[in-house]
Amino acid sequence: MRPHQALDIQCPGDRFTPVAGQERNVLGLKIPGVLALVPQQRMAPVVSEPAEASPVPATLPEVVQVDEGGPVEFERVVPASGNLQVAGKQFWLGPARSGLTVTVWADTSVIHLVIVGVRIKTVRSHLSVADLAQLAARGGRAAGPAPLPAGDASAFEVDRVVNNSGLVNLGGRQVLAAEILGGRQVGIRIDEETLSFFDLSSRELLRVRTNPLNPDEVRRLRGLRPAGPAPRPRVEPVRVQRRVSAVGTVMVCRQTVSLGRPYAGQTVTVHVSDTTITVELDGQIRVIRRTTDVPVRNVKANKPHGASHVV
Repeated sequence: MRPHQALDIQCPGDRFTPVAGQERNVLGLKIPGVLALVPQQRMAPVVSEPAEASPVPATLPEVVQVDEGGPVEFERVVPASGNLQVAGKQFWLGPARSGLTVTVWADTSVIHLVIVGVRIKTVRSHLSVADLAQLAARGGRAAGPAPLPAGDASAFEVDRVVNNSGLVNLGGRQVLAAEILGGRQVGIRIDEETLSFFDLSSRELLRVRTNPLNPDEVRRLRGLRPAGPAPRPRVEPVRVQRRVSAVGTVMVCRQTVSLGRPYAGQTVTVHVSDTTITVELDGQIRVIRRTTDVPVRNVKANKPHGASHVV
C-alpha cells in the first residue's frame, strides 16, 4: 500500500495498532437478536479462560410443546407509543397503557389481548400454523380456553358501519339492518336468537333482526366485547317535515292526511307517535289518529334523510 496525502503521507496499514491483551479480555459481546428476544433468559458472563479449559455452553431456553395449529399464549409489554407489535402486525392500545403487560391469546382464527384478566381487544388473526409454532418457541405456551364468557346464551356486542344498502358485515355474512341507517355507525347486541341494532351514544334501539350466526361464528367476530345494558326504544314522537301537495294533503307513514288546499305548497312539521299524527299548522295543533304501523322512513320534506329510530 502506498502513502496517502489524507493520512499525513502514511500508509493505511500504519493507522492500525494492536489491542493490548488486558483490553482484549474485556471487549463486549454482541448477543444475536434471536437470543435477545427470549424472555427471562440471562446470558452467562463471558470469562476469559485458559486455552486448555472447555468453554461453558450457553443454556438454551426450554421449548414448550404446543399442538400444531393450537392456541398459544404469551406476554408482551406495551411500548411508549402504545402501538404493540405481534408477528408483524400492530395493535393500537394507546400511550396510556404503555408499560403494561399484555397477555396475547392467539390461534389461526382470532387474537385476544388481555390485561390483568380483562379482555380489551379481539381481532381476526393473521397468524399461520408456522407463526404460532415460532411464537411458542420464543416463550409462548399452550393456551387455555378463549377469554370469552361461556354459554350459548351469553350476549355480546360489536360496532359496525351500515352501508348504503342498509347491510352490515358480520362474520362474512351480509346482514340487513335498515336502509334508513345507511352510512351510520351502530352498535349490534348479539343475543342467542336476535340482533339488536342501537345508537352508540344513547343505546337507543333502532332495529331488531333474527340472528343468523351460530355461537362459533359469533366468537370469531372482529371487535367482539361483552354486552352492556339492553338497548331500549325511544318513547317520544318522531319529528318529520312534509310539503303539502296541490290538493292539500301530506303522506306520513303511508297514511294520507288532509290539511286543505289553502296550505298547498307549504312545509309543515309533523310529530309521529305509535297512535297519533300531530301536525303544527298556523300556530295550531291538529291531531289525527294513526291507522298504519309503518315506520318513519323520511324525515325531510324535500330531500329524504334517514330517521334515527323506529316507531
